[in-house]
Amino acid sequence: MPTEKHWQDLITFDALEKDWVTSAQIGKRHFAVYQTGDDGDEVYVSSALCSHAGAELCDGYFQGHLIECPLHQGCFDIRTGVAVSAPAVRPIKCFECRVEDGVVQVLL
Repeated sequence: MPTEKHWQDLITFDALEKDWVTSAQIGKRHFAVYQTGDDGDEVYVSSALCSHAGAELCDGYFQGHLIECPLHQGCFDIRTGVAVSAPAVRPIKCFECRVEDGVVQVLL
């Protein structure tokens, strides 16, 4: 039987830094939260680990819609999770998210 998805509070919007990536977690699940856009109004959430070698993406370089893994410099598009440069070839998991009452929520 499929598990029903529901919105989970992840981090306050005020805790994010525009054009940067912030680490957050729910229980034992680790996430990378990205705030971007001309007005800082775009928020994206992915798994916190690189699909190539398991490095922490929150320690990587983030610009526009790309996060670069700090270990081997593979890049991912945070909007889709698609690997856009080697050595990364597998996508990272991205999650649907929203901001409600000043809190970033993720659909799990």
